[in-house]
Amino acid sequence: MANLTPSHATKQLLAGYCGIIFGGFGAHKFILGYAPEGLIMLVISLVGGYFTYGLTLLIMQLVGLVEGMIYLNKSHNEFVDTYFLKKQGWF
Repeated sequence: MANLTPSHATKQLLAGYCGIIFGGFGAHKFILGYAPEGLIMLVISLVGGYFTYGLTLLIMQLVGLVEGMIYLNKSHNEFVDTYFLKKQGWF
């Protein structure tokens, strides 16, 4: 069972909303402490978006939207267990 702190609940909400709004840039990954995954999303969005006229940015935004919705629909215990204890980086 996960040890809940108030910062975990705050990070869950913040990561969920940022995933929905700024998901294409990996903002939600940086909030959760997954810097390599966030950097991958950022580079794919910016560099890939430049060469594909924004197509990869739209794809990354869709990935961020789905991840943000997953974050918000998980219970607090399940969220902490999945993303802080098991360190699951994607979906």
